[in-house]
Amino acid sequence: MYTEKSVVKCESGLHNRQATFFIQKANEFRSSIWIEVDDRKINAKSLLGVLSMAITTGTEVTLIAEGPDEEAAVKTLAQMLVKDIF
Repeated sequence: MYTEKSVVKCESGLHNRQATFFIQKANEFRSSIWIEVDDRKINAKSLLGVLSMAITTGTEVTLIAEGPDEEAAVKTLAQMLVKDIF
């Protein structure tokens, strides 16, 4: 299992188009990937799950992955979250 904390810097948070791009990238990896905010943990490959978290700019999230490409998955997704737009 590989874990990394990140602060969302994307201007609109993880909503609509940004959430879609994030989910598409997460689905490129074979590992199971989760996003954890406070005490909530959801599947990072689920659009409804990500949207239900209502992740806004400045939110600290923990990315967790388990599988053959776990480190690459977490590092790639964490880099997406710190961009102003993607």
